[in-house]
Amino acid sequence: MSRNAYIALAAIGSVLLLAAAYAFQHIGGLAPCQLCLWQRWPHFAAALIGLFALALGRWSHGRFMPWLGMLGVLTSAGIAAYHTGVERGWWEGPTSCAGGGLGAGSGSDLLSLDGPLGVVMCNEVAWQMAGLSMASWNMLASLALAGLWAMAARR
Repeated sequence: MSRNAYIALAAIGSVLLLAAAYAFQHIGGLAPCQLCLWQRWPHFAAALIGLFALALGRWSHGRFMPWLGMLGVLTSAGIAAYHTGVERGWWEGPTSCAGGGLGAGSGSDLLSLDGPLGVVMCNEVAWQMAGLSMASWNMLASLALAGLWAMAARR
């Protein structure tokens, strides 16, 4: 398979993961937590890097683009691995979305309607398949995409 084919597959893979995330959110009604949102940004970057890599070809910095794409999906995999650990209780997550820290406010702050409503907790699994959460599946898919980027970089 050619370098461009690997790049195209990897970039399309990131687009499909983003499409799935938005489908779960907007069609399935599963609002994302903060860590879920953080996992999306590297896939946006990887998809754009794929477009630029295909446009640049072997010209100039185009040959370095697959390494950047791989860095993007590995970043998402790292965030997803961290998120998986938070969901499984292996470590604490950010206090902003894991329910661990309510800040220094008073008890009346809990009853206030001024704060954000419907905060999604990062340490709660909203959906799973085969015992793996969406974060876990994203981690596995991102690692597979990193393999495609690596194959592109070696061509």
